[in-house]
Amino acid sequence: MSLIKESDVIDSVADALQFIACYHPKDFIQAMSHAYEREQSASARDAIAQILMNSRMCAENNRPICQDTGIVNVFVKVGMNVQWQATMSLEDMVNEGVRRAYLHPDNVLRASVVSDPLGSRQNTKDNTPAVIHTELVPGDSVEVLIAAKGGGSENKAKFTILNPSDSLVDWVLDTVPKMGAGWCPPGMLGIGVGGTAEKAMLMAKESLMHPIDIQDLIERGPKTATEKLRVELYEKVNNLGIGAQGLGGLTTVLDVKINDYPTHAASLPVAMIPNCAATRHIHFTLDGTGPAEFEPPSLNDWPDITWQAAENTRHVNLDTVTQNDIEQWQPGETLLLSGHLLTGRDAAHKKIADLMAKGQPLPEGLDFNGRFIYYVGPVDPIDGEVVGPAGPTTATRMDKFTDMMLAETGLLGMIGKAERGQATIESIKQHRSIYLIAIGGAAYLVSKAIKSSRIIAFEELGMEAIREFYVENMPVTVAVDSQGQSVHESGPKEWRIKLAALTIE
Repeated sequence: MSLIKESDVIDSVADALQFIACYHPKDFIQAMSHAYEREQSASARDAIAQILMNSRMCAENNRPICQDTGIVNVFVKVGMNVQWQATMSLEDMVNEGVRRAYLHPDNVLRASVVSDPLGSRQNTKDNTPAVIHTELVPGDSVEVLIAAKGGGSENKAKFTILNPSDSLVDWVLDTVPKMGAGWCPPGMLGIGVGGTAEKAMLMAKESLMHPIDIQDLIERGPKTATEKLRVELYEKVNNLGIGAQGLGGLTTVLDVKINDYPTHAASLPVAMIPNCAATRHIHFTLDGTGPAEFEPPSLNDWPDITWQAAENTRHVNLDTVTQNDIEQWQPGETLLLSGHLLTGRDAAHKKIADLMAKGQPLPEGLDFNGRFIYYVGPVDPIDGEVVGPAGPTTATRMDKFTDMMLAETGLLGMIGKAERGQATIESIKQHRSIYLIAIGGAAYLVSKAIKSSRIIAFEELGMEAIREFYVENMPVTVAVDSQGQSVHESGPKEWRIKLAALTIE
């Protein structure tokens, strides 16, 4: 019989969340390295290189892999023989661990959780509460699976109830392309099959916390129906040609995980949840001997990759760039940006829209005319940093505001991640604007290009406030050009054709 102390739970949760914020699991590093070695698409290979470089830099400097440090998901299996030395509930212990992790003075993590989701949506400031699932099991220990799940991938969760005779494979292959690139591929797909609606979703989420092992499975050969389905989906999803960041390429998923459960004879519930390039999870056990300990991976686990722009990369001065300049940029082209740009995301755009609807002016000093906006909510800086990790957020959430911004503010261009909707692409074409992407999953690497930062407006929004950055050689890719041509359409299409030809051969 184990005696589990309250402090051991709190300390273990806090340490685990700090750990996974900065260190990728070794299996993820190996899988991404394998994807990098085999990738033939120049754009996708470049994106994977930035992700791996970012990962190593974060490990070396103990900084978050991604600016979106996630909403905390916890699966706790409590042995029925466990005794507790505690005054708090298990849920309160976990949340106290979350609070301490995200407010750690040496490495503050971005608080992204808001309360009153249908009303004020006020940030809780400490990323609590976590989403906690507790199960009583035989034994005298407490097992914890904990993950920090980013919004970009969480927002792409899908659920359906198929007929028992329907093809799960067909549903997956039809659904994945519609998810876009906001989940920052390459990553993992977690699939839950059976049970009921809520059971399928929980199985899909928990499956994402299993180690990446698809290459081992392929090498030894699948034996069960589930293993055969994993391999089939892994191969067929990658043959879609979506590729890293949706730019087109060989690797869209690093693994496919499947959990199943008995279900009603009349139904086949299926849930699918992706994990992004900021895969963050860990498993630990408490047995009464003290808090869990976490050993960082060796830096030798990372491949020796150094990203640098090609010699012919176009250098852009944001302070002098003109409409005529951006009309020369081509889809898929790499740019290095220097100069001043503004930041803003969901909440800031909503405030701007509300002011315009009331006929009120923008805050003093806020002028978008002829300028670029970067969709970002950075981590707070530490130790003299100008800004913490500052990778892009999913641009499609700003689609509803884009035509207004281009028509009413004189905004010249936008920077984010993932594709844009068709109506937004038409607006970009109409206004002869431009949309660029930075690499999702390379937040710390991107932050090194930011040389100064100051808040311009809406300071009360915290990480969503509008800032002005001064950047030097910030790497971006042209995603939608001034003629409305999208690399997120042309890239995957090109690689689907190439992969189909390879399959036929």
